[in-house]
Amino acid sequence: MISLAEAREHVLGRCEGPEPVEVALSDARGLVLAEPVDSPEHVPPFANTAMDGFAVRAADTVGAPVVLDVVGTVAAGVDPVVAGIEVGSGTAARIMTGAPMPPGADAVVMVERTEMAADGATVSVAIEVPVGNHVRSPGEDLVAGDRVFEAGVVLSPGHLGVLASIGALAVVVHRQLRVGVLSTGDELRDGPGALAPGQIRDANRPSLLGLLDELGADAVDLGRVVDDETAIEAALLDGASRCDAVLTSGGVSMGDFDYVKVVLDRIGDMRWMQVAIKPAKPLAFGRIDGVPVFGLPGNPVSSMVSFELFARPALRAMSGHAEIDRTCIRADVVGGLPRHADGKVHFARVGVEVVDGRFRVRSAGGQGSHQLTAMAAAGGLAVLPDGDGIPDGGEVDVLLLG
Repeated sequence: MISLAEAREHVLGRCEGPEPVEVALSDARGLVLAEPVDSPEHVPPFANTAMDGFAVRAADTVGAPVVLDVVGTVAAGVDPVVAGIEVGSGTAARIMTGAPMPPGADAVVMVERTEMAADGATVSVAIEVPVGNHVRSPGEDLVAGDRVFEAGVVLSPGHLGVLASIGALAVVVHRQLRVGVLSTGDELRDGPGALAPGQIRDANRPSLLGLLDELGADAVDLGRVVDDETAIEAALLDGASRCDAVLTSGGVSMGDFDYVKVVLDRIGDMRWMQVAIKPAKPLAFGRIDGVPVFGLPGNPVSSMVSFELFARPALRAMSGHAEIDRTCIRADVVGGLPRHADGKVHFARVGVEVVDGRFRVRSAGGQGSHQLTAMAAAGGLAVLPDGDGIPDGGEVDVLLLG
């Protein structure tokens, strides 16, 4: 057996993502910037008001209340210079949020502290205000030449808004990965109906497709293929030709004689590993024409845990992410998490809750690699070092799922 660290190093060192691409801003949410972005202009580009109110000279409000003559109205989008609106001594201009400050004005009095005459000719200002009151200065958010975002930033809706504010229509990103999922085996069936002896329903493909969708990948269902070398080879080559990575499950255990193993050894550069973990000890990894291929275990829980430990971090790295692993927290154990010493690290499926500001975990149910119900109920994977497990009230590291 090899260590988890050695297996991960082997996998991560052989996964290269596609070249960065330019995408429209509308398609960039959730993707990772591949190049830094600098601002070509000030944001905001001009002095403007943060409030509806009256643009004034601050000096004219000394001794308030005062009455000022109204020289016009500046709405958002109106250039006060073109409109001929200028604030001089003893005057004020009505102004709407976001509108440019008219020449001569250096402060804004919010509308709630003013009272306009019925004829609109004058306004009574109730308070004194300092220079700059409710005025947004040019470049207050960004100055031309500022570094807006570094490469490696994951673009959220807020990031997209900032990019739009500097006029960006497109950005260079690590594009969304296309990842294929293939099931093989004469024994597999989909949907309802009676199963013949030896037949099982294919749970792995829907689970893996869901994990990829959660990851933000373009999950491609490569279907279910019978145990035929020609059909399996065609499916694998098809997946490698149109996907950035391919996932298969089953046929990777020591001693297995499986058509997938035969085909992968023939058309790919594969390494078949036994990793010192439970579940998910068997792992195959290699490349077909440079495309990473993950051979995950066949038991459904093992397949999902193997995805979490190997495929997920590799795919995130290929997508440009710096943080590739699930969040790991320290939690109190309720009820104990027993195990036996076997030279492996165990990943127990646990429910997770927060009580009085601390994480608490307890077993999510049966821990067999075939017991998918407990995996579905789990909020995390408790990392149990080799030994006798963690007693009730002990502490454990937990990888949070979802």
